[in-house]
Amino acid sequence: MNASVPMGPDIATTARLVADTTRASMLSALMGGKALAAGELARTAGVTPQTCSGHLSKLTAAGFVQSAQQGRHRYYLLAGPEIARLLETLQVASAGDGANISTGPKDRELAYARVCYDHLAGQLGVALLTRLRTNEWIARTEAGISLTQLGRDRLTELGIELHGSGRRIECRECMDWSERRMHLAGKIGAQMLQTMLARGWLRRRSESRAVLVTEEGRRQLSSMFDIFHHGG
Repeated sequence: MNASVPMGPDIATTARLVADTTRASMLSALMGGKALAAGELARTAGVTPQTCSGHLSKLTAAGFVQSAQQGRHRYYLLAGPEIARLLETLQVASAGDGANISTGPKDRELAYARVCYDHLAGQLGVALLTRLRTNEWIARTEAGISLTQLGRDRLTELGIELHGSGRRIECRECMDWSERRMHLAGKIGAQMLQTMLARGWLRRRSESRAVLVTEEGRRQLSSMFDIFHHGG
């Protein structure tokens, strides 16, 4: 047998695509879940618009990003949660055992609460999943984790839609790259984040994946989930 013939999907090509520093920087910027224009991605990666365009073409062709036209501008975003999951896993592996984030103010905010594609991550995300388990809203199953009936009742009271369409997994654990513990992903994780943002409990920072907890958010997180805000 020819050893050079791949026995499955060509992971080497995918690995080379992500291994490029410029493309990795652009993909990391899109981990915030916002659609970004090519010019914004070029500034983030520190490259010219022409260079950025070439990288975006490769990422689009490989199915890593997708684009949408809005007026005169074209915006780019990650192609789906599975791409975000791959990137988050790579961030965990890249951090190294026992690695710490630098202590700059911006990094402290990212470490405390940030968006991981479309769900809540960081210390707050990990604390939320911990409380959901402790309060028996979520239970472990052979397949992973799932909502209990109590959890369904409480989230319904919170106004979170639990019967949306689509094949996306309802509840899933996602390894947090800074905490090295699990936070909540899946459809419920995304809907919880959107609810918290819509109700003004959390507020996104401009040009950052970090989210800030508002005064109302502190009250609600304490009242509903027994989570007390200690972030920056």
